Amino acid sequence: MLNGAPPPVENNLYRRHRVRVKEVMANEGTQFLDKTITVAGWARTTRNANKGQLLFVEINDGSSGESIQCVLDSEKTEGFDECKNSGGTGASFQMVGTLIASQGDGQAVELAVTTGKLLGAVYGGNIEGTEIGGALYPMSKKAHTLEHMREHAHLRARGRVHAAAMRIRHCMAYATHTFFHNHGFLYIHTPILTGADCEGAGEQFGVTTLLGSDHLETDVTIPIDPTKPVNETVVGAVDYSKDFFGKRVNLTVSGQLNVETHACALSDVYTFGPTFRAENSHTGRHLAEFWMIEPEICFADLSDDINLAEDYLKYCVKFALENCAEDLEFFENSPHGEVGLRDRLKNVLDNPFQRLTYTEAIKVLQKAEKDGDVKFEEDPVWGIDLPSEMERYLCEKVYKKPVCLTDYPKEIKSFYMKLNDDEKTVAAVDILVPKIGEIIGGSQREHRMDVLKKRCEEMGLDAKQVWWYLDLRRYGTVPHAGFGLGFERLILFITGLQNIRDVIPFPRYPQNAEF
Repeated sequence: MLNGAPPPVENNLYRRHRVRVKEVMANEGTQFLDKTITVAGWARTTRNANKGQLLFVEINDGSSGESIQCVLDSEKTEGFDECKNSGGTGASFQMVGTLIASQGDGQAVELAVTTGKLLGAVYGGNIEGTEIGGALYPMSKKAHTLEHMREHAHLRARGRVHAAAMRIRHCMAYATHTFFHNHGFLYIHTPILTGADCEGAGEQFGVTTLLGSDHLETDVTIPIDPTKPVNETVVGAVDYSKDFFGKRVNLTVSGQLNVETHACALSDVYTFGPTFRAENSHTGRHLAEFWMIEPEICFADLSDDINLAEDYLKYCVKFALENCAEDLEFFENSPHGEVGLRDRLKNVLDNPFQRLTYTEAIKVLQKAEKDGDVKFEEDPVWGIDLPSEMERYLCEKVYKKPVCLTDYPKEIKSFYMKLNDDEKTVAAVDILVPKIGEIIGGSQREHRMDVLKKRCEEMGLDAKQVWWYLDLRRYGTVPHAGFGLGFERLILFITGLQNIRDVIPFPRYPQNAEF
């Protein structure tokens, strides 16, 4: 239950010593009106009135975008002087008082505080600062750019934009687990340390214990070419036989290959965890560390895979509209958000996704250019990996809804995707959505041993490196399929924010790992 207070649990030992602001402000505060309650949180604003005899503190605890106004009176509030000397915005308080109808505009109720307690004052701008004063507080009440917020990622959750994004992120994670659990899937934890490169691109972060040892030259780069044997002797390279695992190991780029092993015994599974790409990209759509949701279904083909993906996306959108209404409204009206956000999301629910092949899409794009409707930076010719501008044109201008593109040229897709009968294309799908472009990539997996071996050869991958993956085809192979969704792109899609760095707590990208 995400709206309001959580349901009571019998014999529950844990009890909050406060009421969450979200619960207090629900239904304009009617539940707690004229009752004595305790709230706690951080000051968004503080203001003196009546020649310093009154203190107004706007408290937020992160449970909601709303805050509660607390009114302290020098003659009626115990702890008044202490709370008044807090440093202002950013200071933390515990307030006990009676919830009453507001005496001013802007809120239905306010807290008439009988006891105020300053928990943490705001001090000077450096770590040695001992004088109370919020002039240098990085998250002051004035408007800040999102770039400024990223530079203070340890504090930006106190800002409205990031706090709302994190609440939606939580809800989408909850929705993900609920959806797959309700459909009979098992959640499998796949490894973060791996010797496999699922995508075959080689853009992996190496993991070693040899830094500073005699087995590693500090002036060379660790080779990560997945086509080379892991212990090949190369001048100036790492002797991985002396490393912790006895071979080269990297941070995972995907849990797919590993989760397939459990699909081929448990039928329907998914993994949801962090993945890593050493891609030197500075765009607003890429991160070096991000989270992936990767379901795998056995006894299934590409059509089943697309149906599952469409159902999942629609479930998440519906969940957000029903459980994140306040935050979606905030983003719709925020200069950092998107006008018409909720209408765009409702459009996803109201329409079946458009389905067409890659070949058909190329013809649509070529016609659009020929008719003068658009001019792309790259010519839309068969065989290219569609750039984002073409993906977005299809779903935003042509079909005006999500689009499922299938049957891509085999040369631009991974080795594990099922080869179609034409032997030119593979049974792959990319789901494109307005604003984002590609949000899901999936395929029917190649379950035929001989074809998979041939595809490994064509892609320059030594089949010995994925011997265990081939074993799944050797011992009781079945048709199966799956997809991957970048979780941060889903949050971008739901919030209407522009930059992927704003929907993850601590973004990792080239030259940035500060926190």
